[in-house]
Formats: sequence, structure tokens, C-alpha cells
Amino acid sequence: MALVGKELAESTLPRIRGPLPGPKAKQVITDDMTYISPSYTRGYPLVVESGSGAMIRDVDGNLFLDFAAGIAVCATGHSHPEVVKAIQEQSERLLHISGTDFYVPNMVELAKKLCDLAPGNFLKKVYFGNSGAEAIEAAMKLARYHTRRKNFIAFYNCFHGRTFGALSLTSSKTIQRRNFGPFVPGAFHTPYAYCYRCPLNLTYPSCEVACAQFMEKTLFKTVVEPESIAAIVVEPIQGEGGYVVPPREFFQVITDIADRYGILIIADEVQSGMGRTGKFWASEHFDFVPDILAAAKGIASGLPLSAMIAREEIMDWTPGAHASTFGGNPLSCAASLKTIELIENGLMENARIQGQYLAEGLAHLRSRHAVIGDARGLGLMQAIEIIKPRATKDTKNKALRDRIVMEAFERGLLVLGCGENSVRFCPPLIITREQVDCAISILDDCLEAATRSK
Repeated sequence: MALVGKELAESTLPRIRGPLPGPKAKQVITDDMTYISPSYTRGYPLVVESGSGAMIRDVDGNLFLDFAAGIAVCATGHSHPEVVKAIQEQSERLLHISGTDFYVPNMVELAKKLCDLAPGNFLKKVYFGNSGAEAIEAAMKLARYHTRRKNFIAFYNCFHGRTFGALSLTSSKTIQRRNFGPFVPGAFHTPYAYCYRCPLNLTYPSCEVACAQFMEKTLFKTVVEPESIAAIVVEPIQGEGGYVVPPREFFQVITDIADRYGILIIADEVQSGMGRTGKFWASEHFDFVPDILAAAKGIASGLPLSAMIAREEIMDWTPGAHASTFGGNPLSCAASLKTIELIENGLMENARIQGQYLAEGLAHLRSRHAVIGDARGLGLMQAIEIIKPRATKDTKNKALRDRIVMEAFERGLLVLGCGENSVRFCPPLIITREQVDCAISILDDCLEAATRSK
């Protein structure tokens, strides 16, 4: 093993050698600004050379503890040796053959596994794509095809992707939609079950009743008839919207509404699935059984793959109705099968245990720092909300959140924002107690530094 690789593989905690970004990183950033699309969002100047486990090494030799995991993609950590071995062995046999035109053994094997794992005691079928947005696009097309209905219900602050169909559902940030309209027609939005705040300031007895009242009593009566709705598209835990965990009653309410009007339910488990919350799917925490489930991100530990899993009777489209050249390619399927094996054989339980420990640490920080308005999450899908504690109207403190994220980077901890003013924590499922302790300690320092400098 090369010295650099050995150093990274044996490191479990961050080490920053000098001011960031370093000289090599600055050169890459300069070239990036010349040749790469300016539409990408970069929260801080991290220039990655390599990764191992929960650690990242940049081009200047700085080591970072990764609590972002490629936005929850690297479920088994960076370059897990068993996943790498599965990819290497598959690459020696076959890199690509299109499952659209031919039969691929490990594509079938993976589909069977996902059908067994998906919620619901009924027969299912799988469509493979390359990304979360593709899984949502496929789910939308299937819902329209099966129901012969044209409209969809999504939720405020949701994120379902950036392609035109998925973006028509997305209502996370206006920057994601600006100058791209008109969108795919037929997408309508309703409040999500915010236990601690409501975007419409509804005052019904509870958030789940508020959502039901608004959807049925307002949306269905004044904007769109329920008989035209093909599907309700919902994240079991809102990801980009702020890592918001709804009460379990919320899912009973939307299921009841869907059943009354013959509407399908699509669960977007792109960020919340694959063992991240301590169960294989976040839906399982709520006994929620969707008709269609979209999975991606952590499904193949970093290789591009997505799956749209649907009830067998719903997936009734005919050959040629929808397809993908690279979706379900043999390389990604090999990585996914090994990823699922690792998740089932210990990593999901580790996510539950370390997630609970992380939640306790964040709750302790909340008790120490008045700028943390809420700490929430399930498993290794946790967030803190940053606020202005003495504000009387707008309490959201995005500027301070952004400073905290930057302070963390400068100390060797990689985190990302979500929602308007929250910090998300979605480390690899291999994370250790020692690394959680390190992250909490760094975050404590960041909160102190950021609040002093405001």
C-alpha cells in the first residue's frame, strides 16, 4: 500500500496541516472555475484526493471526518474493501450490457432482493435507473400510465430531483426552479407534517389533521379534483427540506386520503433508505406501505444506480414504454448486492446505535447553545436547526448556519446544510462512537466560534 493510502486507511480522526484551501486545492479550484458549470453548489473549498471509511484526504494532505458521505451516498463508507472487490471482480467479467435489450443475471438477483426488502406483503417489480431523479421520473410515468390520471400532489419544502418531472414536484428552493419554467403540468403542493412549524401557519389541532384538512378541504375543493390525481409523492423524512421527521399519524392520514380517492402513493426514499435510519427504509418506522418506492443514493455505495419498486399490478406498462441504457448495469448491480449484504449484516444496526448516540450528543449541544432551535432525526439522518434566539418574527438564521458549516470544515469536519437554516449529519453507516464524539466536540467549538464572530 502506498504511503498516502496507508496513512488514510489508518486514520480515523481529522488532521488539518495548514490554512484551507491549500496551494494544490487552490489550483484545482481555479481550473474548476474555468471549465466546470457554475450551476454546481460548493459550500466550502474541499478538493478531494481519496477516501477510506469515514475519512477524506484532500490534495494537500489534510484529513477530514466525513459526516456528509457524498450526500448520504457512501453508505458503506469510502472505498469499502468488500465493495471494491465486488466491483473489481465484476469489471473483469463484464463492464456493460444494456438490461433494456438483454437479460443480466445480477440485475435480476438485485431486483429480487429489493422486492423482498421493500415494504408490503405483496408481489412487486423493479425498474432500474441511474439517479434519484430518474427513479422519481419513472414513478411519475408509471403512475400516469397505470391510473390514466394526469396530476400529482407533493409537499412544500420537498426535494425530488432536478429533471423536469422531478423538478415540477420539488419545492425546496426557488433557485432550483428559477428561469426553468414552464414545468410539467399537474403538480400541486400541500403542507408537510411540520411538528414544530408550519409554512402556512395553520392552526388546526395537530399537524397531521392540518395536512388532511388542507389537502381535502382546500386543495381538492378549490384547485384540483381528487379524481384527477395519479399519485401523492412524499418523503418519509424530508431531506433537503430540513431532515424533518413527521408523526406516524401523518402517514395514516395521507394513506386514508389516497384510499378514498383511488390515488397511488409514491415514497421517495432516495436519501432516507438503505439502512440510514436504523431500519432498511424510513417508511418502516411509521408502518407506512407505499404503492411505489424510489431508491438511489446509498444503494450502490457510490456507483450510479436507482430503483423504482412498485406493486406488481401497478407495473402494467408494455415493452418500450420506458427504459434506460445504463440503469441496472452489471457493475452497479454488483456493488449494490454487496452494499445490501453489508447493511443487513451489521451496518444497519450500527446506524441505529450510533444514530441514537449522535442524537444524544446533538441534544446536549442544544441544551448548551441557544442558537440551536431544534435537534431531530432518526438513525444516522440527524439535523440541528440554527435560529436567532431573541427574534420575534423570522427566527431562521441561515447566515449563522453557513458560518458553522465553514467553521466545521476548517476544523476537519465535513457537514452540509439543509432546509433554510439547518445543518445535516449523514455520515457513512460504518461510523464509530469515537468519530461521533469527535464530531460533537468539533461542532461545540464551531458553535462557540461562530456565535462569537457574529
